Amino acid sequence: MRRPTSTVVIVAGEQAATVVTEVDHLSNVRARAVGGLDLPDRAPAARDLVVRSPATYVVHDLDPLAEVADAWVDLFDGAAGHGRLEVATQTTVRTLRSGEAMLPDYYIVLGPETMPPTRRHWWLGVLAGAAPARVVPAPASAAAVRDALASLGTGRWWPDPPDEWLRGLDRAVPDQVGGVRS
Repeated sequence: MRRPTSTVVIVAGEQAATVVTEVDHLSNVRARAVGGLDLPDRAPAARDLVVRSPATYVVHDLDPLAEVADAWVDLFDGAAGHGRLEVATQTTVRTLRSGEAMLPDYYIVLGPETMPPTRRHWWLGVLAGAAPARVVPAPASAAAVRDALASLGTGRWWPDPPDEWLRGLDRAVPDQVGGVRS
């Protein structure tokens, strides 16, 4: 998929779908909750939204790193082994390289202070460590997302290519990566 002209923002967290729906009315924002669609419809719906929207900001809730995040959390919480993370990483690298998916310009992470510790470390440690300005914690509300959109900063992009960074996640230990902030 070609890089869109809009700034692509993924809203993540327990209330993501609700908050995404609530910000669609904002000026220069096109938003759609696609995470709740049937599995085969999610990625095409997100791609269509991103590619076709002339809005300044395109906001949705379909994280291309979701499987990797879940596998990483499970690995360090003792719920799964390395194999699950390896498979999720390989699949994600393939979809990113093929253009089936793309990393967003920003993640707005809703309510990180209420997340379980390992999940919080994924967002504010692992991801923020890879591209600090690209991960923005915010309270779980449409008003907070609106404010976050209005104040997005610039900073380094995600590691490119993402292969080495993603394949090294089994060595990214919670409490030892990035700078956890809330």
